[in-house]
Amino acid sequence: MIPKGTVPKASEIRVEWEITMTKKLWGSRFPKETTALTDKFTSSISFDKRLAKYDILGSIAHAKMLGKQRIIPLKDAALIVKGLNSIFKDVMNGRFKFDPNAEDIHSNIQDALIKRIGPAAYKLHTARSRNDQIALDVRMYIKDEMQELLDLINLFQKSILKFAKNNAKVIIPGYTHLQVAQCVLLAHQMLAYIESLERDKQRIIDAGKRLDSMPLGSCAFSGTGLPIDRAYVKTQLGFKKLTENSIDSVSDRDFIMEILADLSILSVHLSRISEDLILWSTREFNFIDIDFSFCTGSSIMPHKKNPDVLELIRGSVGKIHGALSSVLILMKGLPSSYNRDLQLDKPPLFDAVDTMENILEIFIELFQNIVIEKEAIAAKLKDESLFSVDIVEYLIKKGSSYREAHDIVGRIVKDCLDKGRKLSGLTSAELQKYSKKLGLDVRNILNAWASVNLKTSYGGTSPKLVARQLKIWTARLDRD
Repeated sequence: MIPKGTVPKASEIRVEWEITMTKKLWGSRFPKETTALTDKFTSSISFDKRLAKYDILGSIAHAKMLGKQRIIPLKDAALIVKGLNSIFKDVMNGRFKFDPNAEDIHSNIQDALIKRIGPAAYKLHTARSRNDQIALDVRMYIKDEMQELLDLINLFQKSILKFAKNNAKVIIPGYTHLQVAQCVLLAHQMLAYIESLERDKQRIIDAGKRLDSMPLGSCAFSGTGLPIDRAYVKTQLGFKKLTENSIDSVSDRDFIMEILADLSILSVHLSRISEDLILWSTREFNFIDIDFSFCTGSSIMPHKKNPDVLELIRGSVGKIHGALSSVLILMKGLPSSYNRDLQLDKPPLFDAVDTMENILEIFIELFQNIVIEKEAIAAKLKDESLFSVDIVEYLIKKGSSYREAHDIVGRIVKDCLDKGRKLSGLTSAELQKYSKKLGLDVRNILNAWASVNLKTSYGGTSPKLVARQLKIWTARLDRD
C-alpha cells in the first residue's frame, strides 16, 4: 500500500509533467513520456555534438535577425546573443559539458541557454525548425572541412613536388599491366600524382559552389508567415546564396553525397599511390625504402619490414566508399520533405572526412622520408626491352611503316632479348638481317637517358618538359 499522504495532487502531477516535458522541444503535444529505449535510440548528441560551433553561430545570426525584424524584442535578442556567445566560448575552449541525455545538439544548446539567461531563451526558436537548423549546421561544417581538405591536398602536392625535384635525375622502368614497359623519369610519375590530386581539389571546390546556399528560414519545410529576413542571415553567416525552395532546403542531402563522392574519387587516387609505393618497396622492385617510422615488423619473422601504414591507407578507402553508399542508400527511398532517417547522414560524413584528413596528414610526412634505391634501379634499366618502342620509332623515322617497324622489332625481341642477348651487342651484319634500315647508330638510343630525351611530345617524360612542369607546379602550388 501507498503510505497515507504520499499521493500527489493532480495539480502537482501536472506541474511536474510540464517541467519534465520542457526538456524536449516538442514535448507539449505528448501526453506521456517516451521510454528510455526510445530516447537512447533516437538521440544523436553522441555524434552531432561536433556541430555545436555551427549550431551556435547559426543561432546568433538568427537571434539578431529576429530582433532586427522586431519579431522578438531587441532586449531579448541581445540577451540571447550574449548567452549564446558565452556558450560558444565554453564550447571552443572545451569547458562546455555536453548532456549525454540530450535529444540532439539543438536541444542541448537550447537547454544550456535557458539555464544561463532564463525565459528569453524560449524565443530563440521562433521562425525556425530543427529541420532547417540541421541543414544549416551541416553545410557550415562541410564548408569548413572542405577548406581543411583543400589545404591538406595542397600540402601533399607540395610534399610530392619536393620529392620529385630532389630526384629530378632519377629514371625508373615504367610498367603497364605490371610488366616492364618503357623508361620514365621518376619526377614524371610524381607529376602524374599531382595532376590527379589537382582534379580532386577542383571537384571539391566545384561542390562548394553548389553547397554555398543558406537554408535557414525554410522552417519545417514550408517557410513561415513571420517577417523574417533570410538575406540578412545569409550575409551574417557568410553564404553566397539563399536556397530557393523550402522543401528542397530541408530534405535533400545531395551536398553530402557530392562531397562523399569527391572524397571517394580522391581516396581511389590515394589508394593507387599507396599501391605503387608498396610495390616499389618490395625486394622484387626495390625502387624505394620507406622510413621505419611508417612501417611495422612481424611478430614471428624478425627480418620483416612491412609497409602497414600504406596498407591501412589502401584499406581505409573501403570506409570512405562505404560512407557514400550508406548515404546514397539512405536517401534513395525517402519521400519528399524531411524524414528522421536524415539523422543518420552525419556519422558516415564525419567518419569519411576524419579518415581522409588523417590519410593526407600521414602522406605529407611519409613522402618526406622516402629513400631512392638508385643502384637497384640502375640495374633494372639495363634491360634493353625497355627501348623496343624507341627502336620502332627509329625505323619509322627511316621510312618504315609502323606495322613493318613493329614486326621487325618483334623478331629482334624474340631472337635476342627473350634469350638474354643484348641488342647493343649485335654486329652490323646481324642487324641488317632484320632490316637494311638498322645501323650501328641504333645503339645510341639503347640507354635510359636517350630514351626519355626522345619523348618530346607535350606532356611526355622528356627531362626538359618535366623540368618545365616542375616549375609550373611550384608556382601554382605556392599561389594556391
